[in-house]
Amino acid sequence: MQATDPTAPTNITRNLYAVCVALTSALLVQSMLLIAIPLYALQLGATPLVIGAVISAPYLLPLILAIPMGGVITTLGGRKVILLGGAGMSLAPVILLLVPGYPGLILAQVMVGLAQILMVLAAQTVISAMGSGTTLEKYFGWYTTSLSGGQLVGPLLAGWLIDQRGMGLTFGVMSTLALIGVLGAAFLVGDASRRYANDRALSGYRAQARLLKSNHGVQMSIALTVAGMFVLGAHGGFLPVYLENLEISATTIGALLSLRALSAMAVRPFMSTVIMLVGGRGQAVVGCVVCLVLGIVFTGVINNVLVLALLTVLVGIGSGVSQPLSMVILAEHVAPERRPSALGMRLMANRGVQFLAPFLLGALAEYTSFAVAFTLGGVFTLLMLLFIAVLLPRFSANGNSL
Repeated sequence: MQATDPTAPTNITRNLYAVCVALTSALLVQSMLLIAIPLYALQLGATPLVIGAVISAPYLLPLILAIPMGGVITTLGGRKVILLGGAGMSLAPVILLLVPGYPGLILAQVMVGLAQILMVLAAQTVISAMGSGTTLEKYFGWYTTSLSGGQLVGPLLAGWLIDQRGMGLTFGVMSTLALIGVLGAAFLVGDASRRYANDRALSGYRAQARLLKSNHGVQMSIALTVAGMFVLGAHGGFLPVYLENLEISATTIGALLSLRALSAMAVRPFMSTVIMLVGGRGQAVVGCVVCLVLGIVFTGVINNVLVLALLTVLVGIGSGVSQPLSMVILAEHVAPERRPSALGMRLMANRGVQFLAPFLLGALAEYTSFAVAFTLGGVFTLLMLLFIAVLLPRFSANGNSL
C-alpha cells in the first residue's frame, strides 16, 4: 500500500484550511476576552494598575516556557498540540463562570495564555513547512487573514453580548466557540503530525541565544514582532479602558477594535504584492513600523471617535503586515528541524512584550495619564524602528533566506 505524500498539494490545502479554522476560533475567543476582561475587572473595582496586571497575566508563563514548548511540538507534532490548546481555550471561560472574582480572572487568563501559545506555535510550525519564498508569504498571508477574521468578529460579538446579555452568557458563548479549534485540528493530516527528534543542543535556551546572536534574519524577525506586539498590547489592552473613561459604549469599543482587525485582514492577502510594490522585505518592515508608531503615539490625546478610528486603521495596517512578515523572515532563515524552537523564541519575545507593556503602561496611566502612557508607547516603538534601520543593511546583504 503506497503511503500518502505528506507534501501533496491536496494535503497542504487541507492543512491550511484546518489550521485557519482552528486558530481563527482561538483568536475569536481571545479577541472577545480583550473586551470582556478589562470591563469585568472594572466591575470588580480594579484600578488601571490592577487591570494592567490582569491583562499581563496570560503572558507570564508563555514568556518562560515558549522555547521548551517548541521542543514539545517537535516531539508530539503540530496536530496533537493544537488539539490540546483548543481544549484549554474552551476551559478558560468556564473557569470565569465557576470561580468568580480575581482568582478566577487570573486563573482563566493564565489558561488562555498557555492554550493560545500552544496553538499559535504549532500552527506556525505547520504553515512554515508548506513552502518558501512568495508561496510561503501567501500561505502566511492567508493564515493571518483568517486570524484577523476572528479578531474582527470577536470584539463586536463580545461588546454586543455584554451590552445585551451580560458577562455570564458571554463567557458561555466563548467556551462553545473555542471547541471549533478542536474540530479543526482533527482534520489535520500529513506533515501536521510530523515529529522530529528533539535535540536539546539545537532547541534549548543557549542554542536559541546563539541563533539570535549570529542570524540577522532572526534578529530582524524578533525586532519586528516586538514592535508590533508592543503596539497591539498597548492598543488592545488600554483602548477599551481609555474609551470607557470617555463614557463610550462597549459596542463602540468593540467596533473600534474590530476596525483594527478589518484593516489587518484587508492587507494580509496581498502581503506579497505590498512587499513587491515597496521594493522588498526590508522596506516593508520599515513601512509597517512607521504605521504602528503613528497609530499609537497620538491615541491618548484624542477623544474624537472618527480620529481614533483613523489611528486604529494605521495600527491595523502596521500589524497586518508586521506579524506574517516576521514569521516568513524567521522561517526562511532557520532550518526545518530548528523552526519550532526558533518560533518559540519569537513567541517568547512576543509574550515578554505583551506581559510588560500592559503592566508598565497601566502604571503610567494610573500615576500620570493615558496621554503619557500612549505617547511613551509610541516613543518605544520609534526606538525599535531606529534599531531596525541600523540592522537593515546587514539583513539585506545576507539575502532573504538560508
